[in-house]
Amino acid sequence: MLKEIITINHITKYYQLGTEVVKALDGVDLTIKENEYVALMGPSGSGKSTLMNILGCLDTPTDGAYTLNGNLVSEMTENELAEIRNKEIGFVFQTFNLLPRLSSLENVAMPLLYAGISRRKREERALEILTDVGLGDRYGHKPNELSGGQRQRVAIARALIGKPSIILADEPTGNLDSKTSLEIMAMFGDIHQQGNTVILVTHEEDVALHAHRIIRLRDGKVETDIINENPTIPEMGN
Repeated sequence: MLKEIITINHITKYYQLGTEVVKALDGVDLTIKENEYVALMGPSGSGKSTLMNILGCLDTPTDGAYTLNGNLVSEMTENELAEIRNKEIGFVFQTFNLLPRLSSLENVAMPLLYAGISRRKREERALEILTDVGLGDRYGHKPNELSGGQRQRVAIARALIGKPSIILADEPTGNLDSKTSLEIMAMFGDIHQQGNTVILVTHEEDVALHAHRIIRLRDGKVETDIINENPTIPEMGN
């Protein structure tokens, strides 16, 4: 039986905008088990990115409880949260978030630098993962020397280098053409097949249909939570 790795109970998140209080999340309850492939959908302002940031320990809720791998997140120290973000969770963003002056190899190896791994081992592991995502011959290239799809592959390699159990992807195909988007979604399918829990935020229906479970948010609440019986399975690109 698969264990529950994420449990959130009555999570709320309020923002103060001048004199107005905005409810980004309004009493969300959610459980995600290991090796699930989940899409968080919703229109702009639905709360999906806020929820993603809370799940990734990048933001804290106003109220409610978040339990990650049996540990209550609100009781963790800043150092413990930083360790979780570096080891347990891999992040993939729409804008790639690569450092422009660093090569692909250096960008991918960066999380291991914070983990105190030696330079030789960092570079060996980074080259291995770049090869896995089809960019072994681009290890010396900087982001501006790569296409959008190649940059996203570098970002995915960076997310995977610490061997995290959870991959969080925020609009990972938002800046890509349709062919490249399919290649990237094939990579997420492959990552899921290897045992990772994959959670992606998207407003695109065709992207969400790759997931095995689709959760729709509206006005800070869960509107629907359904199992996708026939997820789209694209061929792995090169």
